[in-house]
Amino acid sequence: MPSQITNYQCPACTGPLHFVGSSGRLECEYCGSSYSVQEIEALYADKEEAAEQAGVQAQSAEAAQAAEEYSFQQGADGLKVYSCPSCGAELFCDETTAATSCPYCGNPTVVPSQFHGQRKPDFVLPFKLDKAAAVAALKNYYKGKKLLPRAFTDQNHIEEIRGVYVPFWLFDGRVSADIRYAATRVRSFTSGKYRITETDHFDVRRAGTLDFRRIPADGSKKMPDPMMDSLEPFDYGELKPFSTAYLPGFLADIYDVSADEAAERAVRRACSTSIAEMNATTGGYASCTPVSQRVEMPRFTAHYALLPVWMLATRWNDKTYLFAMNGQTGKLIGDLPVSMGRWWAWFFGIAGPLAAVLAAILFLM
Repeated sequence: MPSQITNYQCPACTGPLHFVGSSGRLECEYCGSSYSVQEIEALYADKEEAAEQAGVQAQSAEAAQAAEEYSFQQGADGLKVYSCPSCGAELFCDETTAATSCPYCGNPTVVPSQFHGQRKPDFVLPFKLDKAAAVAALKNYYKGKKLLPRAFTDQNHIEEIRGVYVPFWLFDGRVSADIRYAATRVRSFTSGKYRITETDHFDVRRAGTLDFRRIPADGSKKMPDPMMDSLEPFDYGELKPFSTAYLPGFLADIYDVSADEAAERAVRRACSTSIAEMNATTGGYASCTPVSQRVEMPRFTAHYALLPVWMLATRWNDKTYLFAMNGQTGKLIGDLPVSMGRWWAWFFGIAGPLAAVLAAILFLM
């Protein structure tokens, strides 16, 4: 029976192919050949279709029969086991893995059946920055961090760097807002020997609609939502129609958070932004307090896309620190440790001179 997975190999030398963001092509690091996405799509169309059908059949069959007939197993721990078409090694993947690489022969591997039916993304945003750029961005991130332990940068090594296509839902919708405010204007003037203050009260209303496009919400339970939210913005003008040819050399997951589940975050964000925009139009008053509001996003459209993220893990003092970098723009976020010795040195460096100044002022008084 056909294999459930596809390995992307160079047509010239059978070496592993990797998508390279700087060129927008799939390149072979062994013989130097390069191919366009369209060329690889055409070369692998039949293999992709056969692998997808094999995977769909395996998923619909009983687990024992599937394990016996299609070399597919569903373990008690939720792992799926595939056989590498190139070297025959077993690949252990979790239920959301859609692209990986064989740890033995290094060939990039895609599981086409993971993108079957409604699980097929509408778009993919290709990587533009490579692993070297991710490492350089992390080192640059350390600069200027005066409270960062020196040993963290001197002795620290990056334990893991992974380029991951993270599943995202992109929401389009229109927010309708109607907010009423109680506002005041205050005027003070002198009349004779009296100081008079007049307060005028106003009933202020703001109503309208705001259109939103491409509000992102990640669809992966593996990824910390605050970290994924912080990677914005992405340039959605570079979105491409989905093709598995963009995946070789990277990991990719399918969503395990549905559009309906993710929509709550997107709607809440759109409504919050709409309120802020309405509030920004109420200047010119001494005070302006909301007294009632109706803000809603009754309908929205969701698009499914894979967006590029470099995930970096580092260790220091037996603790792992996780960083994420936007694979398109290079924006990097993450947590850093604090050297308490440097913190106290900084504190006393500020507090000592300040205390001396205060003492001098009190003495002169």
